[in-house]
Amino acid sequence: MITITESARQELAKYFEDKTIEPIRVHLADGGCSGPRLSLALDQLRDGDTSVEQGDFTFLIQTELAETTGAVTIDMTEFGFQIASENLVGGGGCGCSSSSGCSSGSCGC
Repeated sequence: MITITESARQELAKYFEDKTIEPIRVHLADGGCSGPRLSLALDQLRDGDTSVEQGDFTFLIQTELAETTGAVTIDMTEFGFQIASENLVGGGGCGCSSSSGCSSGSCGC
C-alpha cells in the first residue's frame, strides 16, 4: 500500500500544473554511503508492477519491492520528498535511522 500525505499531494499537483500527469515510480536508488534508499521517478507501467491510485496520481512499484517494503508513505519536508517504508530497506552506514534507509532528496519529477 502506498499512502501520500496532503503536503506531498500539493507539491505533486504544483509540479504537474502545466504538464500531463504521468505515473510516479517508487524505486530503490543508490544512497551513497548509507546504501540504497527509496526514491521517486516518472515512469510507465511494466510487467511485475503494482499500480496504486491516489487521487489524480498513479504510483508504481515492483511487486517484489512492495512485498519487501510493506506500507510506503510519501511525505513532503523542507528538504524534499521523504519516502518511508514499514520495513527497513537499504543500508544505514552513515547513521541514517529512517525506515527507508534515508529520506529522498527530491522527486525525480
